[in-house]
Amino acid sequence: MSSKIRKQIYIEPRQEHLLKAIAQQAGVSEAEIIRQAIDLHLGKITPPPTNTAVWEAERKFIEDMKTRPAQPRGRDWQREDLYER
Repeated sequence: MSSKIRKQIYIEPRQEHLLKAIAQQAGVSEAEIIRQAIDLHLGKITPPPTNTAVWEAERKFIEDMKTRPAQPRGRDWQREDLYER
């Protein structure tokens, strides 16, 4: 048996009724019907493309921060500086 991750969800009463009926007809567990429905739905979704320019800018920022000399009186920035205005 493959490893599984437990999830707890809330469904509508009509969904509960349909889920039980379909599972009973198919002779499988309700969990298996839910897994199949997730696979079917996720197969129709195309993930958004990764914006590599953003990741490259972040990598450069991190590399620049790693090479900065230590500040004698601690950091030279404030928490608010981290947020875009």
